[in-house]
Amino acid sequence: MTAHHISAIDIHAHYGVLDRPGKPWLQRFGSCDAPGVAQRAKQSNIQITVVSPLLGLMPRGQADACTGNEEADQIVPTIDGLRQWVIIDPKRPETFDQAQQMLSKSHCVGIKIHPEEHLYPIVEHGQAIFEFAAKHEAVVLTHSGQENSMPEDFVPFANDHPNVKLILAHIGCSCDEDLSHQVRAVQMSKHGNIFADTSSASNILPGLIEWAVSEIGAEKVLFGTDSPLYDVPMQRARINEADLNDYEKQIILRDNALKLLDLKLEGYV
Repeated sequence: MTAHHISAIDIHAHYGVLDRPGKPWLQRFGSCDAPGVAQRAKQSNIQITVVSPLLGLMPRGQADACTGNEEADQIVPTIDGLRQWVIIDPKRPETFDQAQQMLSKSHCVGIKIHPEEHLYPIVEHGQAIFEFAAKHEAVVLTHSGQENSMPEDFVPFANDHPNVKLILAHIGCSCDEDLSHQVRAVQMSKHGNIFADTSSASNILPGLIEWAVSEIGAEKVLFGTDSPLYDVPMQRARINEADLNDYEKQIILRDNALKLLDLKLEGYV
């Protein structure tokens, strides 16, 4: 079986309007409703796509995470192939209450945080987020690679809370042109509870994904597309055609997510 035949799991996607004031072309081509995101995934043989609503993240510094969570809680269960990340904005205490309720639902797989869009340094708010996640034994997916979200800044919190599984998004994303931050943070983990995903524009660089796997092992890498911001077939092809062996592609595209998110999928053996 080739990588093209693997029913993948995309652990990092969104739906909704890409709200970037003054950038209408980005909004036009980077937006897609939830059914559209699911359809694009299906066309690329992606069985499950885990989404967070762009309404809860954008526009930067003005997003309504609470309304976004409520919307996703209603929409995601109605669309085959979608699962939900519940968004926590630590500057809005009510999002913790929402997360407590939604994490008990089968369509919600974990917590999404975005220090850049919500404008807070993780070094100041990480303790509250990780204490909450530890209490609920939740997986956390975070944007990483910019000033408020440098991967190494998450490491102390993950080391202090070994039952929290942390996924650093966007291998190669960086504000200082050093593409190694996510990989180095995974290597700094004391308990093996830090992972990284492939949902980066940087992954088109020849050899970057392969280098990451050589450094941290395929077991620490998960497939993500950042759909609809990026083209799903392109992101899928990057792993399908990577200079990796069949086992490495299988676990990146599917098996790591099955295990990490404890997904129960009917009809899968």
